Amino acid sequence: MPRRAHEDTEPLLSSTHVEEDDDQVSSSRKKLSYEEAVEKTGFGLFHWLLLVVCGWANASDAVEILCVSFLLPTARCDLQLSSADMGLLTASIFLGMMVGGYVWGYLADRRGRRSILIISLTVNGTFGAVASLAPSFWLFLLLRFFSGVGVGGSIPVIFSYFSEFQPRLRRGAMISALATFWMAGNILAAGVAWLVIPRTSLNAHWGWLDFQSWRLFVVLCSVPSLSSALIFRLFMPESPKFLMEAGRETEALSVFQKMFKLNNRHATKPFPVLGLVIRPKDDEEKSRPSNGSRFQRFSHQLKQAMDPMKQLFVGPLASRSVVLLIIFFCISFGYYGLWMWFPELFKRAEDGGSPCTNTSRVQRSENSSCYPVKTAVYMEGFITAASNLPGNIFTILLMDRIGGKILLSVSLLASSVSVFIIYMVKTKTQSLIVSCVFSGVSVISWNALDVVGTELYPTQLRSSALGVFTGVGRVAAIMGNVVFGQLVDSNCAVPLLMVSALLLAGGLAALRLPQTKQTELT
Repeated sequence: MPRRAHEDTEPLLSSTHVEEDDDQVSSSRKKLSYEEAVEKTGFGLFHWLLLVVCGWANASDAVEILCVSFLLPTARCDLQLSSADMGLLTASIFLGMMVGGYVWGYLADRRGRRSILIISLTVNGTFGAVASLAPSFWLFLLLRFFSGVGVGGSIPVIFSYFSEFQPRLRRGAMISALATFWMAGNILAAGVAWLVIPRTSLNAHWGWLDFQSWRLFVVLCSVPSLSSALIFRLFMPESPKFLMEAGRETEALSVFQKMFKLNNRHATKPFPVLGLVIRPKDDEEKSRPSNGSRFQRFSHQLKQAMDPMKQLFVGPLASRSVVLLIIFFCISFGYYGLWMWFPELFKRAEDGGSPCTNTSRVQRSENSSCYPVKTAVYMEGFITAASNLPGNIFTILLMDRIGGKILLSVSLLASSVSVFIIYMVKTKTQSLIVSCVFSGVSVISWNALDVVGTELYPTQLRSSALGVFTGVGRVAAIMGNVVFGQLVDSNCAVPLLMVSALLLAGGLAALRLPQTKQTELT
């Protein structure tokens, strides 16, 4: 009998343990959504390393864009540039960015973020470096255009890629931190220009080409892009959010495991998730014509490429897309139209007075020699770039508390006022101070726009949307630079007042955007 009792109780105890084990296993095997999986990885070393790598890529884009503005005061003599030519030169990279923005954005939503980043950064750096050897203005212009095609891809894709690794409650602050690297690139470009361009001892004569110091500066500006492409190629994983949307669960899980391992280096247990919620693939592949003519296949591919743009302007996304188009146009015309001309305006203010000088004085400046180089121009550019720092710190601290919408609207309105004051100033010192104020306030607008633009769209449209909007922004930047080039000599007040008015319009339009503070990515 005792033996019988023991036999009766043994299975009961065993089944209890089995049920408890089953509960633990089922809990560990529960499939998690993207947001849940990101939270499970924790926050730590991986995210800080990711910030540095993506930040360096963002800084490299800033260096490549702003490179032209710092070489204008000296290159205008070697390439025999008029003010109109300088306007075309600064506009050329934005034309390339307009072309590259949508193409690379579309490919990033279809082929993956990482591979497109590598290609676009390589295109940017390669054509940027080769431009240093261009003997004529038109060849230099063409090569800068192709460099812009690369920049147009890396800017929107880098923010999509970075945001898709971030936990929801930290996303706004981390994207703001990523945006601060634009300031770092700006300071780097200004600092290298200050150190290199005034040194005529670096000039070399190669028979067919006088390799002036500004050409060496152009080569150095390509190094950040090429080094960033190499880092992504060797060390960085694909976005786990993209992998999940593409149905590649095993690869996404592997990325999450690497994130968990770096963030929890002292943990004794592995990543506690064995499955992810994968959205069923759509029927895109099934609808692709396989036996049609080459024209039919091309037409189908073209239709697919244009489909994301159509989705942006239908249904619930339509109103926010229209508002973002207006904002991107206004801020790009204003910021790039003015910022790219700051070194030239500082040069014109060297003898004292306002940058908006009279026509005869400008003509004397145009006909004067570019050498010896006045280092004060680059020192002032460096100071203006460094004045971004307070705005960046302000954004990081308050983005997740206030939200991108309010910061975007208020900073655009403040930027409008500061540009209007630039038109009013009468001395070189006043001009520098107000330019620094504009720099510090406008960077808040860009940081907020990066966060809002990222959070307003789903994964399958995010890079395409940012590509479209940045493309519109490039059109505005081209217009801004051409307008400045045409009017800066004859009537400097007109472009400044235009910039002020457009920034005001953008600030008011931002009030129509939905609030995205700490929202989940879809």
